[in-house]
Amino acid sequence: MTTLQSVPALGTHPASGSLPSRAETREQLSRATYDLLVIGGGILGISTAWHAAQSGLRVALVDAGDFAGATSSASSKLLHGGLRYLQTGAVKLVAENHFERRAVSREVAPHLANPLTFYLPVYKGGPHGAAKLGAGVFAYSALSAFGDGVGHVISPAKAQRDVPELRTDNLKAVAVYGDDQMNDARMALMTVRAAVDAGAVVLNHAAVTGLRFTRGRVTGADLKDSTDGTEFGVTARLVLNATGPWVDHLRKMEDPNAAPSIRLSKGAHLVLKRTRPWRAALATPIDKYRITFALPWEDMLLLGTTDEEYEGDPADVSVTEADTAQILDEAAFSIKDQQLSRDLITYSFAGLRVLPGGPGDTSKAKRETVVTEGRGGMLSVAGGKWTTFRHIGRTVMNKLAALPGHPLAEDMEPMNRLPRKLPLPGIANPNAVAHRLLIDGPAPGPRMAPDTARHLATHYGSLAFDIARLANENPELAERVHPDAPEIWAQVAYARDHEWAETADDVLRRRTTLTIRGLATDDVREGVEKLLADRD
Repeated sequence: MTTLQSVPALGTHPASGSLPSRAETREQLSRATYDLLVIGGGILGISTAWHAAQSGLRVALVDAGDFAGATSSASSKLLHGGLRYLQTGAVKLVAENHFERRAVSREVAPHLANPLTFYLPVYKGGPHGAAKLGAGVFAYSALSAFGDGVGHVISPAKAQRDVPELRTDNLKAVAVYGDDQMNDARMALMTVRAAVDAGAVVLNHAAVTGLRFTRGRVTGADLKDSTDGTEFGVTARLVLNATGPWVDHLRKMEDPNAAPSIRLSKGAHLVLKRTRPWRAALATPIDKYRITFALPWEDMLLLGTTDEEYEGDPADVSVTEADTAQILDEAAFSIKDQQLSRDLITYSFAGLRVLPGGPGDTSKAKRETVVTEGRGGMLSVAGGKWTTFRHIGRTVMNKLAALPGHPLAEDMEPMNRLPRKLPLPGIANPNAVAHRLLIDGPAPGPRMAPDTARHLATHYGSLAFDIARLANENPELAERVHPDAPEIWAQVAYARDHEWAETADDVLRRRTTLTIRGLATDDVREGVEKLLADRD
């Protein structure tokens, strides 16, 4: 177990090429007038900032918490076409989702996404028959141009070889299809990095305390740095409200009489240790519209999700006992009891889906993106799916270009003239990166462990070599943060100097997997805090 005595001592000099200090960033934000201020560092705001910076606009991005600190790191970790949307006849939507999914996983971020085979079990008395599901997965794969193979049906015995914990009682057949998986927090952070590489100025842990107005128009925001209480402001020609579940809160700052524009749906998940290896995921129909997932993810098992209307404070969303019982009960339709022991749970999390306002069951609501303009000229964007984050960024930019009077159009490059599949930083073949990390280890010294090499390759791509260099220069940084996790201390130093990590939770929950593995012990947390404090 890591102790405080074993935490590497780096001194107070961050690595060369590290980020500007928070004071320097605040000064930069305060003294310039930006074309676009994006409030909200979830994936919608991040993607818009990335595309806006690519288009040549002067862009600032701020968030009250950490980047991807709320809903954007509480998803089901999937890049998917949306199999259930076929039931509603949304064929065009599924095809568009597949296009974006393939673009991200094959060309934009193959180092951060990986293909995942899904098994859809058909039980006697279930909501769907084998013939219907077989036709459904065939159509689903056709809409993806059969890029993941042809959707088909296999026998229960074959499925159980890949998913040993699959419940086979009354199992008639298993439909097979393909989608992709990611670590959502890492994908978001790499997109922040891409936005900065394109010229955006970003700051997390900076909360909006009020909006700035000029002749009735929103022209910026006043902010407070939660790390030290410093107050500052940002002036901008246009402000974009991308605060997700808090979108109406900011709209009321603009107009106290603004009517609600969204409703919220809570999705809870559980993370469990796996009792045996899984080579495929399960997508089990619960009823006509809902599916429960069991996903092999980060060497663990991710179960979920729930879907129920949420009316409380977004900051208070959490996994309740009722959520846990529901997830385990629904998982038991297709998973054996030994894999569902509560003793195996390492972590639970809940996020809020932002849906268009209106009546009806949240599980049947479309995951649409809504862009509205307030009476003070502030644009608000909400909703959408992780899979289409690039498309949402382009959609918002097209909206900006078409605003009355075209205030930004002459200063921005049209979206159709920009690269459609610009890669995220670190793009590389993760297998090749892992191989290089293993054979290019420190000499003299122990080789990098295979699980650490694989972890670095699939979470950083070619940027993993920067972390390996840190470990080579300081052997203490090559040590594991916790003996049961692949992460090494060099990742903590790298998160501090290059990934905007300010708090232990920033590191443990979003830049590494230590919290979700249940390994964020007091010793680990104190060690991370000590290393974070070693900065100028």
